[in-house]
Amino acid sequence: MRAVVQRVSSATVSVDGKGVGSIPGGLLVYLSIAPDDGEVDIAYVVDKVRHLRIFPDKAERLNLDVAQAGGSILLVSAFTVQADARKGRRPSFDYAAGGDHARVMYELVCERLSQHGLRVERGAFGAMMEVQSVNAGPVCILLDSRRLF
Repeated sequence: MRAVVQRVSSATVSVDGKGVGSIPGGLLVYLSIAPDDGEVDIAYVVDKVRHLRIFPDKAERLNLDVAQAGGSILLVSAFTVQADARKGRRPSFDYAAGGDHARVMYELVCERLSQHGLRVERGAFGAMMEVQSVNAGPVCILLDSRRLF
């Protein structure tokens, strides 16, 4: 399981011009699922996203997590985060899970983050989405439950 985590001042997802998810500030997370991802991968990503200390405290040091900063999470499914572009110019998506497994895993990550008391907004799984965000920092963190990078 991989995630691109961005600290944002705002983020919105729309499909066909209609808003489906929006947060005033917090974390925009692009999540991708591998075919063999399971509970261990969910636990790793949820724990990391929930506790990443990437928000500034009063001394402007990155010491606060999303809950301490009063932020929300916008979780967007993005199979392209599993892309392998090491060979050639066309990325391979062989490491991305199929729709049924990916949907179940995506929903579980949403639920688990919500269980931590966080407001979790969602994109539209499997849809062509337009994502607008204002990256704060910019701060972008890459997560991989297999710790490949």
